[in-house]
Amino acid sequence: LVPLLVSVVLMVVAAARAPAASAAPRAFFVFGDSLVDNGNNNYLLTTARADAPPYGIDFPSHRATGRFSNGLNIPDIISEHLGAEPALPYLSPELRGAKLLVGANFASAGVGILNDTGVQFVNIIRMGDQLRYFGEYQRKLRAFAGEEQAARLVSGALVLVTLGGNDFVNNYYLVPMSMRSRQYALPDYVRFIVSEYRKILQRLYELGARRVIVTGTGPLGCVPAELAQHSSNGECAAELNRAVDLFNPQVVDMVRGLNRDAGADVFVSANAYRANFDYLANPQSYGFTNVKAACCGQGPYNGIGLCTAASNVCADREVFAFWDAFHPTERANRIIVGQFMHGSTDYMHPMNLSTILAMDQLQEVCS
Repeated sequence: LVPLLVSVVLMVVAAARAPAASAAPRAFFVFGDSLVDNGNNNYLLTTARADAPPYGIDFPSHRATGRFSNGLNIPDIISEHLGAEPALPYLSPELRGAKLLVGANFASAGVGILNDTGVQFVNIIRMGDQLRYFGEYQRKLRAFAGEEQAARLVSGALVLVTLGGNDFVNNYYLVPMSMRSRQYALPDYVRFIVSEYRKILQRLYELGARRVIVTGTGPLGCVPAELAQHSSNGECAAELNRAVDLFNPQVVDMVRGLNRDAGADVFVSANAYRANFDYLANPQSYGFTNVKAACCGQGPYNGIGLCTAASNVCADREVFAFWDAFHPTERANRIIVGQFMHGSTDYMHPMNLSTILAMDQLQEVCS
């Protein structure tokens, strides 16, 4: 038994180190909010958009693309690890033909788990519509590639889902005595949105997703927007972080339950809180000199309003953890993805992304 286990481990390590096979990289699908939207909202009449400078100042084209970043966002960096080009926004007219084989990004800035989250942004792709578009995408894929290849591409794809933050900052805590805060005490609200999150993930499984990374939320009380509104001394907003502390463990438990039901590790929990908090708590170790103020913005901590051409913009984005009032810089995104790729089970449970990719590659070789 021991020699067999050793040989399996060696095969996984070899697969992880092996150069990419001649086959195309695995497809990648993205669902969620502004942390992972790469331009869908550009095609919508909404205020939740990042299609004007200085967004994209460090993107390869140096143009605003709809990503809420100075450069690359988390899905872009995961695509680099897959050896793939970034999946196009689903609403992009370029998403056709062979581009369908890369995957698609369905995310939309402003959305949450709940349909009433982000209503102030008016026209965004709510989760029911993101899932409906995924079904629509698969019909286009079958027409292009055939039933068998389409099914194999979807089941072999990597899927990223990032939700939850807006259900707090753009719903429950949006205004004092919001509708949801009058309806639910915080612990009850968290249980409610986690149960709704479960339905979304279950529907993804029904639509054929078999390897899904599910993120919790980062330390919402520490973003510049919340510091600007709720902090007089730079301390994180305790109430928002209390909500996160309730939400994230319940998401992990919910994911474990889904895996028990599926009889496999379909869903992988990504600890976004830990991946963010590491560099917020110990910035010097990560080369940051400012982890409180946004690089782009105005007001206290540059946390008031939108990042626009009229905003203050820092000269060196490499030393700032936050790009705008809510979103990380590309450099911070790279640190987060690095922990998802190579971190311990404190960051990814039950296994990190490099292990997933190696195991799945091995399974493909052996099948």
